Amino acid sequence: MSLTPQLDRYLSVRRRLGYDLRTTERILRRFTRYADAEGAVHIDTALFLRWHGTLTEACGSTRAARLCVVRMFAQWLSSFDPAHEVPPRGLLPASSHRPRPHIYSEAEIGSIIAAARDLPSIYGLRGLTCSTLFGLVAVTGLRISEALALDPDDLDTGDGVLRVRFGKRGRERLLPLDPSVAAQLDAYATERDRLLGRAAPAFFVAEKGTRLTDCGARYSFAHVCQRIGLRADQKYGRHGQGPRIHDLRHTFAVRTMINWYRAGKDPAREMIRLTTYLGHSNPSDTFWYLEAVPELLDLAMARATANAGETVQ
Repeated sequence: MSLTPQLDRYLSVRRRLGYDLRTTERILRRFTRYADAEGAVHIDTALFLRWHGTLTEACGSTRAARLCVVRMFAQWLSSFDPAHEVPPRGLLPASSHRPRPHIYSEAEIGSIIAAARDLPSIYGLRGLTCSTLFGLVAVTGLRISEALALDPDDLDTGDGVLRVRFGKRGRERLLPLDPSVAAQLDAYATERDRLLGRAAPAFFVAEKGTRLTDCGARYSFAHVCQRIGLRADQKYGRHGQGPRIHDLRHTFAVRTMINWYRAGKDPAREMIRLTTYLGHSNPSDTFWYLEAVPELLDLAMARATANAGETVQ
């Protein structure tokens, strides 16, 4: 039996247990498609390495995630058929080092949104969706997975609140929106439904009216970045290397913190609000930006030095 039907059963079992499997399914679908194309009916270490060798270069955490997901699938299969081999832990070199984020300038964000509006599509829905999506991530710091999981009812335009139901580790939160952002989202929803000729099943939809996928969003973002010069042009529709869509979230966090320092606010008091808004489970995840962004570190050091001088006096 090919691996794809067995994957369907595996995902069904885990979903009934309450797991959110969007990332897991994306990885395993790619893996089983490769395995089925090879004619493989059992997982082994060599199969995993051949498949992984066909993927684009990735950071250590992504490599570790791929290995972990395939290992769990192989463990489940091996409980029914011992012919399946579970790839060993540590098979791929992993690193806990977090890459320094690219902090977009306001001009770069404006160019990204403008170029996204011109993405080609039959009815213009792709450009409308992507420009609104990228703009929302830039002004709220949402994770891309959180934005793509939004449903039409998650936007309360009357109170200007966005309901994020699928945050990291399943946590839910409410985000207050600036009135201009709420109005822009409402305008998008109206035009989206007009183009579809019906109520949309998800907030952000692709050209065919289905929920926009993570792969679709990242593909469009990569090509927008190539178009405006933030990434080098690539052959065969490849994404290439360069600033990521997730860096829009980093930019939101960093700009917020920089504005605190410049306005004379106490970052220690404000930090918990930003941590909650971003959906971080630990304030240390938010404080990481102080080390990751030189400008923030300089501002923090200057504030600490000034405070020390006042204490001495």
